[in-house]
Amino acid sequence: METKEERIIRRNRERDQKMKASPGYVTFSVMFMLAYPFIAVFTFVMSTLLAVFSGVSRAMAWVVSGGKSY
Repeated sequence: METKEERIIRRNRERDQKMKASPGYVTFSVMFMLAYPFIAVFTFVMSTLLAVFSGVSRAMAWVVSGGKSY
């Protein structure tokens, strides 16, 4: 006889197997795998630009304040 916990685990496993076999899941997995390098490069470039502009902004604030650091 199967306990309640075992039944829940079995149903979850069966649901996960059905989901992973669906066309949508497979399509998303493939697209994400192909897009990941572009996502990573985009994130790196945007983070670098943000750091550069933040530095420029801090430098301008320092100059405008007459050399006082806040």
